[in-house]
Amino acid sequence: MNTSRDQLMEMINQASFAMDDVLLFLDTHPCDQAALNYYHYVANARMNAMNAYQASYGPLLADQVTSDNYWTWVTGKWPWEGGN
Repeated sequence: MNTSRDQLMEMINQASFAMDDVLLFLDTHPCDQAALNYYHYVANARMNAMNAYQASYGPLLADQVTSDNYWTWVTGKWPWEGGN
């Protein structure tokens, strides 16, 4: 996947917003199969975008740190700081 940092962040933000929105709907309509299917679709899209971001630019969440010998959560600039 040849996607820029900004494109990946936009994909993550859009999928996260869609997840929040459909979760609110599912709270009041738990049997709506179309909404549940949409939830799974956007959750998968978010996970894929986050995995792609992590593979190229490092972890977005502390639980995504995979290094056994160095705490990589604090290396480099944060995404909102325009990190490389």
